[in-house]
Amino acid sequence: MTSAVLDQLWSIIQARKQDLPQGSYTADLFRKGENEIVKKVGEEAVEVVVAAKGEGDDRIVYESADLIYHLLVLLAAKNLTWQDVEGELARRFVSA
Repeated sequence: MTSAVLDQLWSIIQARKQDLPQGSYTADLFRKGENEIVKKVGEEAVEVVVAAKGEGDDRIVYESADLIYHLLVLLAAKNLTWQDVEGELARRFVSA
């Protein structure tokens, strides 16, 4: 599965990491550092769970998008990529 949307989002995240433009939420996360990024990933994960327990499908999708965005920011902060995640998933699939 390839996704033009994820590719475009990844490019934007990388640009924000490099340029750190004022007024950018993504750049602000990078400026605040890893602890803030990790905190946001945790918050968004909890929001996905809460949505799944009774807030409806639209809310699950909305919160999942937030989680994936913040996860991509974390990966970028750690100099990892979505391809690293896909590689791990592939290894699990092959050995299953």
